[in-house]
Amino acid sequence: MITYKDIKTFQEKDLKDLFESVGWVSAKYSDRLVKALANSDTVISVWDDEKLVGLINLLDDGELTAYAHYLLIRPDYQHKGIGRELLSRVKEKYKNYLYLVLTAENKEVVSFYEKQGFRVTEGASPMTIFTP
Repeated sequence: MITYKDIKTFQEKDLKDLFESVGWVSAKYSDRLVKALANSDTVISVWDDEKLVGLINLLDDGELTAYAHYLLIRPDYQHKGIGRELLSRVKEKYKNYLYLVLTAENKEVVSFYEKQGFRVTEGASPMTIFTP
């Protein structure tokens, strides 16, 4: 049975398994993921009984802008409405903010986010420094 939880404490192995399932490099830093999620402003996780199958986390300034950092769903649980439900929950929580921002890591997910009400910001270029 799928359940949604507003928690910030996770077992390192659960996070490692989830992030590896989607091929994200963050899986190599699962000990740091535990700390990062504990320090996030909002984390909503998705469970199938005891199995972590997805999550979203956000960082916010408490007033104007919230940034969705991670949104990931195990591949075998994708296309079942879980991502849509996670975004619905955070859009409700942050409905009084001016901006809810996320970065689509690849072009394939842009249409999904657009269906959820997000728009590509013309002229903007997300930028990153990766320091493993």
